[in-house]
Amino acid sequence: MENIGGLSLLLAFCLGVYAILASVAGAMGRKPFLLVSGERAVYSVWLLVTIASGILVHALMTGDFRLNYVASHSNKAMSPAYKFASWWGGQEGSLLLWSFLLATYAAVVVWRTRRKPEFRNMLPYIIAILMSTMTFFLILVCFVENPFRVLSIGRAATDVGDGMGLDPLLQYWTMMIHPPTLYLGYVGFVVPFAFAMASLIVNQPGDGWIQETRKWALVTWGFQSTGIILGAGWAYSVLGWGGYWGWDPVENASLLPWITATAFLHSVMMQEKRGMMKIWNMVLVATTFFLCIFGTFLTRSGIVSSVHAFAKSDLGTYFVWFLGLGIAGTTALIVKKLPFLKTEAHLESVVSRESSFLFNNLILLASCFSILWGTLFPVISEYATGEKVSVDAPFFNKVNIPIGLFLLFLTGVGPLIAWRRSSADALKRAFLTPAVGSVIFVAALAALGIHHVYALVSFGLCFFVMWTILGEFWKGATAIRSKENMSLLGAMVELTHRNTRRYGGYIVHVAIVIMFIGFTGAAFNQDTTAEVAVGSTFKLGKYDMKVKEIKDGDTENYQWVHAVVEITKGGSFVAELAPETRLFKARQGSRTSEVRIHRRLNEDVYLNFAGFTQDKKAIIQAYVFPLVSWIWVGYWCLFFGTLICLIPPKVKLQYAKTEVVGYARSPQPVEN
Repeated sequence: MENIGGLSLLLAFCLGVYAILASVAGAMGRKPFLLVSGERAVYSVWLLVTIASGILVHALMTGDFRLNYVASHSNKAMSPAYKFASWWGGQEGSLLLWSFLLATYAAVVVWRTRRKPEFRNMLPYIIAILMSTMTFFLILVCFVENPFRVLSIGRAATDVGDGMGLDPLLQYWTMMIHPPTLYLGYVGFVVPFAFAMASLIVNQPGDGWIQETRKWALVTWGFQSTGIILGAGWAYSVLGWGGYWGWDPVENASLLPWITATAFLHSVMMQEKRGMMKIWNMVLVATTFFLCIFGTFLTRSGIVSSVHAFAKSDLGTYFVWFLGLGIAGTTALIVKKLPFLKTEAHLESVVSRESSFLFNNLILLASCFSILWGTLFPVISEYATGEKVSVDAPFFNKVNIPIGLFLLFLTGVGPLIAWRRSSADALKRAFLTPAVGSVIFVAALAALGIHHVYALVSFGLCFFVMWTILGEFWKGATAIRSKENMSLLGAMVELTHRNTRRYGGYIVHVAIVIMFIGFTGAAFNQDTTAEVAVGSTFKLGKYDMKVKEIKDGDTENYQWVHAVVEITKGGSFVAELAPETRLFKARQGSRTSEVRIHRRLNEDVYLNFAGFTQDKKAIIQAYVFPLVSWIWVGYWCLFFGTLICLIPPKVKLQYAKTEVVGYARSPQPVEN
């Protein structure tokens, strides 16, 4: 079977190359049969990569330990769910998953686009760009990190009988979902990039590619949001330190394209509405794509130290060449087509929705640059001086907390400012009441004993933004209610259905506010580490914690020891938690902590069992995390809002069509 898997990947590589050549040659030579064969080659690549993926998954599920990948990442003791998750648990398998998802995206794009006449000229180049990325990853899985390599002694294949198993840190339920959703986000941004570049190649950089790819971008942004949040939940629940975000290099790499994609989703509105920021949107789409590749490079090259990164490998060189050639080619294409990207309107006022979107984009990119610089600085410093200078969480927090608060402010202000320009009276009507209300709210919090400056600012801005957004829902719903005699809830549903894009976006903004409440709770965290004998008690804040007993046991996969801790507050029982340590048999010496959390909306009580002292006392790390559950609640609100944005509106919105400046075979100067 492994021969079939390897052969399928080689054939997919050959057909990927053919799809590129046939599509470009067919477009340039106007040969329909080549165009059709290029499209069918895309479907064939998908089929072959699917076959290879199916063979690898079958080997993992059945325990074919003749394969090096299976022996390294699976074993008999693991549950079927974790055997399946081993597909992306290692270098080779995760690259194959990347290839499978990209092949699927490419096949769907061709199937959806082939009969749309407005994209007929673009499709060959869309295929060429998608398949160029595809063949790059197929080169990696065919010739560099092949998942079908057979274990051998000399020239003879061998079967080790059992494998090492999945990395213990990955044996958690979110790892069934986190990597695939994050990859769906990473891979998905190839599609808007392909449409954008193809529109430039055929001299059609108007609205068409944006309208077709906006939902692609939104879906992939939603996948990436889900992947990031699931990763944060995994870190919070598995790593034992109590945090959900540590500014780890690989965490940062996942955040960077999310930031630029967020900027793109806002700035495309300006192109659709006013014909502005065409060059900017091209740059944002390209930046997002290359940051996705860069994130994959960081994860797999081993140049940074991270709990999320794979072992050091030779892949880094391949990624550097791909990034270098891709960025150079994209930059040259954009520069060449600049005459086609002239703006059709100009900023008329600083106090306008266009201006707020521009500020939003600039602040997002400032955050992106600071994170990128902080992530790469240790590598740059080591290369330049021979000494690696670490950049820790305090740097990222110092820079990004003020940026985040300003973005939170724009979240409430931007959508309510008029296009072109806003009058002083309009601003007063929109923002005076929520501004006064937020000041009173902050004063009340200060009177209650909250004196942390950033926390007060954050809570005040959350109050302000929530008021402005809910106020928009209230005004629109009451108008519909009075006109059509509906209930308030029915009127809100009707309002949202009439303009799903606008009000779905508002729901996403509400989600951001809720998540910021959760982030702000970190200012009030409490923690302690206690060495406690059975029957003894220690204290953390208002909680008393008693170690009742120590238990141990054994499973086929690991040995476990846990401490049973009773938590009380003011003499009243709160919860009984049993944090646990596990020693995995297949990976001798691999130990993990299984934390236990008492979750409530106002705060989490978090316990980690860190082992024993020399005199056999239990080491318990205890934390109280106020408001952290609001982060997870905020995500579900974000997920819901994103789905709303994808629903076609009841009322078809009409935007003024933006022109294709210089639409011709060769660029022509345009007078402004």
